[in-house]
Amino acid sequence: MLSHLVVAILSLYGFDQPLPAAAAAQPATPALTLRQAVGQHMIFAYDGLAPPPALRRRIARGEAAGVILFSRNVRSPQQVRATIRSLQAVPRPPGLRAPLIVMTDQEGGPVRRIAGAPRRAAGSVRSAAQARADGDAAGRNLRRAGVNLNLAPVADVARARRALERERRTYGRSPHEVARRAQAFVDGLHDRGVLAAAKHFPGFGAARRNTDDAPQRIDLSLNTLRTVDEPPFAQLVDGGIDAVMLSTAVYPALDERPAALSRLWVRGELRRRLGFRGVSISDDLGTPAVAGLGSNAQRAVLAVDAGIDLPLFTAGYRSGAEAAEGLLAAARSGRLDGRVLRDKARRVLALRAKLPR
Repeated sequence: MLSHLVVAILSLYGFDQPLPAAAAAQPATPALTLRQAVGQHMIFAYDGLAPPPALRRRIARGEAAGVILFSRNVRSPQQVRATIRSLQAVPRPPGLRAPLIVMTDQEGGPVRRIAGAPRRAAGSVRSAAQARADGDAAGRNLRRAGVNLNLAPVADVARARRALERERRTYGRSPHEVARRAQAFVDGLHDRGVLAAAKHFPGFGAARRNTDDAPQRIDLSLNTLRTVDEPPFAQLVDGGIDAVMLSTAVYPALDERPAALSRLWVRGELRRRLGFRGVSISDDLGTPAVAGLGSNAQRAVLAVDAGIDLPLFTAGYRSGAEAAEGLLAAARSGRLDGRVLRDKARRVLALRAKLPR
């Protein structure tokens, strides 16, 4: 009986049907080796100011989509720009010479990896005009440093005294105002040539704690999630958001798996229901929220199998390398379909093709 229920749910979300033709309207994919196809799913973190030689070698082989920067990698915007220029200059194979994705969290207020704008936290924003000004300022600051994708805005709808409201990271408790301000922030980023990733789908505003610190279970009804928490993401999708980050909290209204590891959330709700065609990113898969779900390699496989394009591992280069090897082994064994990996790489390569040179 359970198997029939699963089949019914998958059928409801259209998993037994081909994607709409619009989903296939992607640039032609170069002939990728399996390692290169896996590499297009990997964003690498590293420690210190200088990327490790192993990361440079991986980039040279066309086995990395990009890097993520944290405060530990930053001494000044000038230093970051010099570092990123050197990475972007690494010779790469034909078909893989588009700019590397260089991402960071530059939300504003307490969450800024690079000193400077935007100094105002989302919780202090009072209008869409202010949000757009902050996006513009963030874009100028990030472009100077060589960063081309901002892991912002936070599109979560706040709840009273919950984690993100305490941290001043949300635009408010009204889905309408959150949507307006988040879109305005994205518009400001785009004005400066910086891409945006909305987070944390399907909505993290009701969480009591951050998933960086503990597993979280958000016991909201599916109706509440769809009418309160998802609307800002739906508007951003309609507005052409470049990427969406999925939460690692559990939303039992739809699945007992963390959203970033759930086909029902990634392929069903985000792609089928909301019509998202951009790049999906997981929240950090090295945190306590998912620590009980296997090794870095196993978690990477779970995420990509669920439909995530870029599974993030931010502890350092080694964690990303372990994840990449796990994806490669899974593809070689048939646990993951190598053809699907290559096909999904089109989305990441299409995103890279949009990046400023």
